[in-house]
Amino acid sequence: MTVDQTARVAAALVALGCPADKAPEMAAQLDKRARQLAAEKHRSYEEALVHLLNLMRQGWAAQERSGQSPTHYA
Repeated sequence: MTVDQTARVAAALVALGCPADKAPEMAAQLDKRARQLAAEKHRSYEEALVHLLNLMRQGWAAQERSGQSPTHYA
């Protein structure tokens, strides 16, 4: 992932509820996991990344509904 792509994924994470100070690290982790999923599941990198972003969105939405502050990330 290029620096520009990492910044875009980090910005998307912040928009989904990720703390801004954690977003660059999370973007790098999502990149690594998306590449693993793409290889394991024989899907495109983009599909895997979208899947992971959706999981992150769902997790933060659930925490907001429950009133809990995020303590860890998927």
